[in-house]
Amino acid sequence: MEVIVKIGQFLLSLSILVVLHELGHFAFAKLFRTRVEKFYMFFDAGFSLFKFKKGDTEYGIGWLPLGGYVKISGMIDESMDKEQMKLPPEPYEFRSKPAYQRLLIMVGGVLVNFILAFVIYIAVLYTWGEQYLPAENVKYGVVCDSLAESIGLQDGDKIIALDNQKVERFSQIVPDILLNSPKSIQFLRNNKQLSVDIPSSFVPALLAKSSEGFSLSPVFDVRYPYSAISIGRILEESPAEKAGLLKGDKIVSVDSVRFEYYDQFQDFLLANKSNSIVAIIDRAGKEIVINLTVGEDGKIGFYPAREVGLFEYATLEYTFVESIPAGFNKGIDKLGSYLKQFKLIFSSETKAYKSIGGFITIGNIFPGVWNWHDFWNLTAFLSIILAIMNILPIPALDGGHVMFLMYEIITGRKPGDKFMEYAQITGMVLLFGLLIFANGNDVVKWISNM
Repeated sequence: MEVIVKIGQFLLSLSILVVLHELGHFAFAKLFRTRVEKFYMFFDAGFSLFKFKKGDTEYGIGWLPLGGYVKISGMIDESMDKEQMKLPPEPYEFRSKPAYQRLLIMVGGVLVNFILAFVIYIAVLYTWGEQYLPAENVKYGVVCDSLAESIGLQDGDKIIALDNQKVERFSQIVPDILLNSPKSIQFLRNNKQLSVDIPSSFVPALLAKSSEGFSLSPVFDVRYPYSAISIGRILEESPAEKAGLLKGDKIVSVDSVRFEYYDQFQDFLLANKSNSIVAIIDRAGKEIVINLTVGEDGKIGFYPAREVGLFEYATLEYTFVESIPAGFNKGIDKLGSYLKQFKLIFSSETKAYKSIGGFITIGNIFPGVWNWHDFWNLTAFLSIILAIMNILPIPALDGGHVMFLMYEIITGRKPGDKFMEYAQITGMVLLFGLLIFANGNDVVKWISNM
């Protein structure tokens, strides 16, 4: 069910972004009286799922969900319509328009994506406000994975600063380490302030680990007291379901062992994978005994339900007027963050290119349950990503056309149709190569995780 929800959110988000991106091209084309022959969501290679014609334009939905397109008369694009380009230019064609009009038509989609992201962030902040967990309020410290332990951190440490700069939001610690390259982490251990250096090998290891799981590895997570955890959703055919555990149950002890923190319970199960255990269960104030077998993965198959109000969250609320600059600033922050991530791809030290993912990676960023707040935040971020990717100076992308138009505006010389044709083919080969590489990475990771 989680997979279906993730796919549903991904497809809805992609559909919104594709339609509005292409609408940007379409709107400027119409503004300058340029004929648009096709307006498609997804590609209609060979056939379309649905189509109709109104005026000079055919509107439709293709079967190949790799984006969308508008086919503009008199332009070398994905359709590679060479026959049209052999005919004399018509006044309504793209090639007959002044360079500045062609430039606006080409940047229209990217412009809409940027505007859309800012509008969504404004709407999200106005509707839901903003809530986050301050790092100083993580009162039980963190749970460390092996990567965090390798640099000297321990379960229970309370992270307070990076490079002696106070950390405000707990959720930003790992992204800050990844994108801003701090050299050290300051933390409290038994009320004593300590510091560990972040080695140069940490970020490449973090990216490699994140790549395996299709999302940014937390490295360290919030530590919860065991008493605040109960049984949440139970997985079908899991040891928990077979043993008769119910939602709301609390596991008091296992094999007479009691736990102070939830991560200690998880470690116990991992050390006893495939073994039979005896659990004391608190069910509505009554204790019962249940025998069950731990799975081969060291789990018994349930999602923990955490006690509400355990941590003090910071909440920011905005009026409509206040949400406008706040949403704009958030959009700028996300744009800067993605540009830093993009820069990592070209770093030989991080080897981030190995972490490039395709549709599985993108779809996996959506939560397993439908949440409109998360959906719109992720859609806004994907809109920024789509805008940046499309403005890259690669032939076949909007940025490639913009690059050649800027050359024409500056030099006064227009690239020949034959040159544009070869450039388009080269760009398409590069893009399909990148598409195969990214999705190939996903397939390899998926197989390795099976």
